[in-house]
Amino acid sequence: MTGRDKVRIAAVVAAILLILAAIAVWAAVRPGSYGSSKNGCVTVTLPSTTGGDQIHQCGSGALTLCKRAYAGTDKVSALTRPQCRLAGITPAEAAAS
Repeated sequence: MTGRDKVRIAAVVAAILLILAAIAVWAAVRPGSYGSSKNGCVTVTLPSTTGGDQIHQCGSGALTLCKRAYAGTDKVSALTRPQCRLAGITPAEAAAS
C-alpha cells in the first residue's frame, strides 16, 4: 500500500466518522417530530427492550392521559406525570375533566 492509498483510506474513514457525529448531534438536538410536552400537549417516551414507544396526546386526549397518570401507580404513570406538569396540566385540572 502506497502513501497515497493510506491518505485516501484515512480521508474516507474521517468522512464516515464526521457523518456519524453529525447524525448523533442531530438526533440529540431534534428528539422527534412531536417535540417536548407543552401548551396542553403531552409527549411521553416509554423505554422497552426493543427500543421504545412514544405517546402523544393533545387537548381532551391529554387530559384523559394525565387523569390516568395522576391516579395510577405503575411505571407508565410515573413517567407520564412529569410530562403532564410540563404541558401545564395539573392533577386538579385532570381530575375535573
